[in-house]
Amino acid sequence: MSVVMVLGANGRLGRAAVEAFDRAGWDVVAQMRSLPRSPLPLGVRLVQADALDVAAIRGAAPRIDVIVNALNPDYTRWATLLLPLTAAVIALAEATGATVMLPGNVYNFGNQLPPALTETTPFAGTHDKARQRIALEASLAEAAGRGVRSIVVRAGDFLGDQGTWIDLGFTRSLAGGRVTHLGPDDLEHAWAWLPDLARVFVAVAERRATLPPHAVLHYAGLTLTGAQMHGLIEQASGRPLQRAGFPWWLMRLAAPFAAMPRALIEMRYLWQRPHRLDETRLRQLIGEVPHTAPEAVLRACLAALPGAERVRTEARSAA
Repeated sequence: MSVVMVLGANGRLGRAAVEAFDRAGWDVVAQMRSLPRSPLPLGVRLVQADALDVAAIRGAAPRIDVIVNALNPDYTRWATLLLPLTAAVIALAEATGATVMLPGNVYNFGNQLPPALTETTPFAGTHDKARQRIALEASLAEAAGRGVRSIVVRAGDFLGDQGTWIDLGFTRSLAGGRVTHLGPDDLEHAWAWLPDLARVFVAVAERRATLPPHAVLHYAGLTLTGAQMHGLIEQASGRPLQRAGFPWWLMRLAAPFAAMPRALIEMRYLWQRPHRLDETRLRQLIGEVPHTAPEAVLRACLAALPGAERVRTEARSAA
């Protein structure tokens, strides 16, 4: 049985990856610093340790075939943690012979990114987050020369679990009957439903031997305009909803005094430039690519929101 170590298993993608690999019959080892936020699947081994403590992690799981690097410190700590965490992951892979799998994003293409993104689209380090992600992937590519195999699966913004742009943005005023739009209604935006993305990781991991030492694959996920997202949220909530704009002005006011608003303002361009990911290479590798219908995805997202039942009750009363 193949062994996968999921680093950052308490996070959004980390938890989805644990569940997907477990369902696929892998021996799953879940690393996290704190206790699980919800019970792990039966048979999944827990390693409670800091991701930088390579010796402790290796001691708990001496055999690892695949490492899913789902570690993702918040924006304000990327400059100090992203590269040290990557170095620790590479060291663990060197010690075990495991293949590293990384969820990539579209930041690498900079703030002038073109509307269609393929594996050959040039990177552009036009802002700090782009330069940090480019350096991260460059570390993996360089390590391939030392025998460390790696795969980047690039995807759009996450859908599913808490702390995504669904609960932080689009549905922040849902209780008041409004959908909060982050940009113009007619621009395409790339999304990835976490259960589908985790299944992609499993499918790619099972075919890793056919890939070069360092490989990059794009997962298209769901490409939706603001207007389409609005309609899907209306459909899922069962009532008509008004349009509201995201308070970017408030982020600009707070930016001089707080790191997170500054980071959000820096990434606002992703809502002002249309973009989609081309998954032709991924399809050639794994065949049918997991794509849950957007209606089902948004229903699941809204059902998981805090106070979702109260919102549904109000909608039924209004109807």
